[in-house]
Amino acid sequence: MSNYNQISSFIWNVCDDVLRGLFKPHEYGDVILPFTVLRRLDCTLESHKDEVYEIYEKYKSQVDDPTPIILNKINTNFFNHSKYDLTRLKSDPQNINLNFQNYIGGYSDNVVEIIENFQFDKPVQKLHKSNRLYQLIDKFTEVDLHPDVISNRDMGIIFEELLRKFSEMSNETSGEHYTPRDIVRLLVSFVFEKDREELQGVGNVRSVYDPCCGSGGMLTIGEQYIHDNINDKVELRLLGQELNPQTYSICKSDMMITGENPNNIRGPVSSLSEDKFQGDRFDYMITNPPFGVSWKSEVDFIKNESSNPLGRFKVGTPRTSDGSLLFLQHMISKMEQKGSRIGIVFNGSPLFTGDSGSGESEIRRWIIENDWLECIISLPDRLFFNTGINTYVWIVTNKKSSERKGKVQLIDGSSFYTNLRKNLGEKNKEISNQQREELLSCYLKFEESKISKIFSNNYFGYTKVMIEQPLIDDDGKIITDKKGNPKPDSKKRDYERIPLEQNIDEYYEKEVKPHLPNSWMNRDKDKVGYEISFTKYFYNYEPIRPLKEIIEDIKKLDSDLEGLTEDIIK
Repeated sequence: MSNYNQISSFIWNVCDDVLRGLFKPHEYGDVILPFTVLRRLDCTLESHKDEVYEIYEKYKSQVDDPTPIILNKINTNFFNHSKYDLTRLKSDPQNINLNFQNYIGGYSDNVVEIIENFQFDKPVQKLHKSNRLYQLIDKFTEVDLHPDVISNRDMGIIFEELLRKFSEMSNETSGEHYTPRDIVRLLVSFVFEKDREELQGVGNVRSVYDPCCGSGGMLTIGEQYIHDNINDKVELRLLGQELNPQTYSICKSDMMITGENPNNIRGPVSSLSEDKFQGDRFDYMITNPPFGVSWKSEVDFIKNESSNPLGRFKVGTPRTSDGSLLFLQHMISKMEQKGSRIGIVFNGSPLFTGDSGSGESEIRRWIIENDWLECIISLPDRLFFNTGINTYVWIVTNKKSSERKGKVQLIDGSSFYTNLRKNLGEKNKEISNQQREELLSCYLKFEESKISKIFSNNYFGYTKVMIEQPLIDDDGKIITDKKGNPKPDSKKRDYERIPLEQNIDEYYEKEVKPHLPNSWMNRDKDKVGYEISFTKYFYNYEPIRPLKEIIEDIKKLDSDLEGLTEDIIK
């Protein structure tokens, strides 16, 4: 059995053969994924099995830790020093559980950490008590996952396919850790295609980082996109951090079984309050942070850092109910001086939430005034498993091309979707490869069109100006202070949002003064804000139908109803 489609189907069928009735479908992945990892590791270590056991037995009483000796001898970054593997466990069915624990404990620390974070001890005990642990192990030994049989690339495809299926079965929670692959492919194409020329040739090494990497799909699909579409000679360092223990283990084990460096996946802790890559910079950063998730549990740390002039959050923080923009600030802090590119998926909130002077507005202002915002693409609704909301891809970079400097491109991709034949939770739409190519072409052309708008940075900014009106007494007279200046009436106080591209005095004289002749501007209270409104920029006005046409339709309806009534009476 060597074809990866066959192997993926075989492993999937194990669920029906062994797990059905004992586990709920959305729990299958908690068992199958770690066992797939164990089988891959088993097959990889097969030729060194006896040698490692002998080395360990020889040196375990002579040195504190035989790990360096073993790794040097077998030239891998992991090992298992127990006398068992999955095949040998079958020789003693009566002691399968005890021997399985011995087998797990024999792995090197980096594998043990992955297994512990999979949190599959309870599922294993459930299998044992139901006399299915032996059955599951027996099934997995039927499939050969040795790297000579299944390449790292094919192993990644198998793992990805299993993960996709399990995520679709767990729609209510999968959206927190799993981004549908049509969205990922769109995002990585926008991030990498602009650098197509500089990624050519041999000897290029680039880093790709995801601060909330989930199961690692952004990283692995990003690597796949570059190798399949740009240059397969580019060496990519995939790095990520993840908070959730199980998805952290999935990501780290995926890196291990596909030949990547698992030490580049760190966690399980938040990258906001415990940055495991402190001081590092990256060429590319791609992520889908959780939508609308509170950061109250990290508020003390983040607020403290925001007061540091050199901190990641120095320009401001969003409201504690949604930490999305914190991840973007974190990524911006890791941009290389020579230039980096960032792709991030947001809901609508970061576009417009927060008035001038608020944390959200200040963050937008900081990004736009530094000329880092390159493009935003609006996506269709119903793309995610667990939410039907509209989403947006932001492309942020500190190496804009000359024609893009001082400008932001907005692309309306909300109509670019294909309906799924069957809903996957909330997801009933996907972006096809052709539709992705059309959107990418629109981006690369950098031209105005029905779905593409190009604005100067200032276009999104405004000054919020306080408009005062005089306090008037019962006789209708204006009340003044000791200097003879009119006192402001706080109940009549209002504000005008004046676009940065307009002269404030001219705007006031034309738009405000004619309607409020006694008013004045309190310029001491000016506040600059930034917001982005896709609805306004891509609004298509549909003229109201002529009255005559509407009347004719009503007359026709009346006539049709009259005829219907006569037929019923007959």
